[in-house]
Amino acid sequence: MDHKTLVAASLFFFAINVLAQDPSPQASPSHYHLLKTIAVGGTEGWDYVTMDSDARRLYIGRDDHIDVVDVDTGALAGKVTGLSHVHGIVLAPDLGRGFTSDGEGNTSTIVDLNTLNKIGIVKTGKDPDSFVYDQVTKRVFIMNSAGNDATGIDVVNGTVAGTVPLDGQPEFAVADGKGKVFVNITDKNQVVEFDAKTFEVLHRWSLAPGEGPSGLAMDVKHRRLFSVCDNLMMIVVDADTGRVIATPTVGAGTDASLFDPDTGNAFASAGGSATLTVIHEDTPDQFRVVDNVPTQSGARTMALDTKTHHVLLVTARHGHGATHSLVLPNTFVVLVVGK
Repeated sequence: MDHKTLVAASLFFFAINVLAQDPSPQASPSHYHLLKTIAVGGTEGWDYVTMDSDARRLYIGRDDHIDVVDVDTGALAGKVTGLSHVHGIVLAPDLGRGFTSDGEGNTSTIVDLNTLNKIGIVKTGKDPDSFVYDQVTKRVFIMNSAGNDATGIDVVNGTVAGTVPLDGQPEFAVADGKGKVFVNITDKNQVVEFDAKTFEVLHRWSLAPGEGPSGLAMDVKHRRLFSVCDNLMMIVVDADTGRVIATPTVGAGTDASLFDPDTGNAFASAGGSATLTVIHEDTPDQFRVVDNVPTQSGARTMALDTKTHHVLLVTARHGHGATHSLVLPNTFVVLVVGK
């Protein structure tokens, strides 16, 4: 080997060795990453976020009001004020109405989605928390955390249509598009199915080995439920049989679950580990974790923008010591995660 060839070969192997040891960050496996941050502000706490993808509005429960954010411009489009420890709002966009869950007032406030004006109040059970809209029956169901039941509200006339006894503390709920509703029962480690028309409980299935279920999402087409639990698991359940299909690992402090039918991805937002776990549905019986996308501490609730396929999370910075429960001014934000 001549001198030039020897030098070229040496440089080649040196470069290969450097590349092999290069610690620079690589693209995430799923290609999801933080696209932008929308500053909202305010020092109130928060709970559920609800996305209206057609109107391009994100609704955020903020204790005594709801912030309404234009996700395209990042501007605050308005507020629904005068609420009582509101957890969030469920939308009935086909009728132009929203229904809040006002935990302290044991009520649901009816909101005109066009004007954001309050147009009525409905009495619920004790400590109304999560919610779901069933388009088949045109009923909103408010899950009463301390009442161990759900209040069914007729969306058209704004009156109580009935109550579903759940025999446990309800968390997130989903509708299957066929007149059935599924809800996590967090203190029983169960998922309950009930009929939205008759208010009858149809099934009660164990989520073992999952413990402390909160967020719930559904692949409506393939009849799969995605329940995130406190013990670092997403429990994937067959919605027709109650069979546990998979138990992929998620981050610490999960609260919400999503499923995007167009991408086949399920998501779990973990405020403790500051990650967004991306789980792909390879087949209706095969699921795998493809990524844990860095987010921000406290980002535990989220919503899906079905037009852009972005995941929208909310969080804020908190004080230290005696002020650890207080949201610091000018730190509350919306995190927009996408490809």
